[in-house]
Amino acid sequence: QVQLVESGGGLVQPGGSLRLSCVVSGNIDHPLAMAWYRQAPGKQRDLVARIIRGARTTYTDSVKGRFTVSDNAQNTVSLQMNALKPEDSALYYCYVQTWASTYWGQGTQVTVSS
Repeated sequence: QVQLVESGGGLVQPGGSLRLSCVVSGNIDHPLAMAWYRQAPGKQRDLVARIIRGARTTYTDSVKGRFTVSDNAQNTVSLQMNALKPEDSALYYCYVQTWASTYWGQGTQVTVSS
């Protein structure tokens, strides 16, 4: 059974940093993409950053230059978040896409507030 477990969320002041991690357990071979999404209250879930086949990365415009997505041997995807803003506050979800299916984590809360 595949499980995605996120960690690293919390409360941080504007301008601060957090690092989110997602550990993937179970039988996943050669994921096509690993990504982070976020969802603020009353809003839709949006893509934040994605790493494709362990190499090519894409980011939503609002986080470019501040966030960095990376992966490690197919079973961990991380999101380094710097210069955080209040509008970055949301529930952050880990996502993995394979040829056969897609998988989601339960989410980790990020709150940026003074």
